[in-house]
Amino acid sequence: MSRDLVGYGAAPPEAHWPGGARVAVQFVLNYEEGAENSLLNGDEGSEAFLSEMVGAASHPARAMAMESLYEYGSRAGFWRLHRLFTERGAPVTVFGVAKAMEMNPAAVDAMRSADWEIASHGLRWIDYQNVPEDVERAHIAEAVALHTRLTGSRPLGWYQGRTSPNTARLVAEEGGFVYDADSYADDLPYYDRRHQAPGGRAQLIVPYTLDANDMKMVALNGFTEGEQFFRYLRDTFDQLRREGGRMMSIGLHARIAGRPARAAAVARFLDHVIASHDAWIARRIDIARHWLERHPA
Repeated sequence: MSRDLVGYGAAPPEAHWPGGARVAVQFVLNYEEGAENSLLNGDEGSEAFLSEMVGAASHPARAMAMESLYEYGSRAGFWRLHRLFTERGAPVTVFGVAKAMEMNPAAVDAMRSADWEIASHGLRWIDYQNVPEDVERAHIAEAVALHTRLTGSRPLGWYQGRTSPNTARLVAEEGGFVYDADSYADDLPYYDRRHQAPGGRAQLIVPYTLDANDMKMVALNGFTEGEQFFRYLRDTFDQLRREGGRMMSIGLHARIAGRPARAAAVARFLDHVIASHDAWIARRIDIARHWLERHPA
């Protein structure tokens, strides 16, 4: 079968998180602003995804309102979230789109100074569903090269987001990624033996989330205000804490969670996690390395 519907089943492995923590908590900041669909980027139309304008259509011309909503993320939202996490000493993983980072070197410098992990979010923030395989392969290679030039080291984590049926195989074949995050299939890391890196190494998957994610703030069926977002994050953490040995991812975007009221909800949740004394707040690369050591393929 080409799908794994069984996973760990009724007996997931003991995670053995450092310090006896019951939950590994991982914050992701998606940095995409400037790499979205735009005529300025050579695309056929404007962006229509993940903004305050729910249900926006793509236009065959520049969409100035949409552009400004994305610009808020890089101009203001990123810095609000940066202050929020650095003031608390909480580590973050950035899913950085290479072309977006290229347009804001100051943000990249701030990520590096904070010792945040900068994983690759691909070359462009576009939908790869129908992109030809050779083009996607070339984009992955270009993303790695540009990321390396901008940050000083190659990315060890990968998250495309809007994937094609070929993405997982192409990422494994590239061979340099410690983990792939293009999955929402589990509460723990696992190995994808269907897609192997050179030498036959099974690709480690550190799954991501779309439910504990601020994208629900700009979705038709999502949260309408910060209190709902906070309660959902809190209840998710508290449930995983009761179960023990689980991982919780929180997905954020500078143009969404970087808005004042939403950032306040994120701060309340982070303070709740810290006050529990039962969480290992870690970067995704740290979780990946822990899993490789304690649960080798």
